[in-house]
Amino acid sequence: MNTLILRTFAPFLTTLMMLFSVFVLLRGHNEPGGGFIGGLIAASALAIYGISNGVPAVRRAMWAHPAHLAGSGLFLSGLSGLPPLFYDLPFMTGLWTTIIVLGVEVKLSNIVFFDIGVYLVVLATIGGIALTLEERED
Repeated sequence: MNTLILRTFAPFLTTLMMLFSVFVLLRGHNEPGGGFIGGLIAASALAIYGISNGVPAVRRAMWAHPAHLAGSGLFLSGLSGLPPLFYDLPFMTGLWTTIIVLGVEVKLSNIVFFDIGVYLVVLATIGGIALTLEERED
């Protein structure tokens, strides 16, 4: 399916879906969402872009190989569980802190880093599978 309409509209749709996936990722610890569904949305965006412009275009647009992204995400998720051990708390216990960014208080936790790791693993795994399947169709 390589129509002019899809090739024209796909970059805009991909950008919108990637932004929405980051939104879902970052709101996940307070409301429904998180790393898993955000990663699925991002992988779907890559699949749409791959269908419209071809797999080589998607591979050029990605900043890392899917295997490296998955490994980095897995490492980050595991690493996010270590800080509670320094406070004599069980592994993966949520810790919260407040930081000041541009004069605004931002609540930050290790849960966010876990979600980012899950996001990267899901994006890399599902995106890699989709790209491999799209390559085989050509």
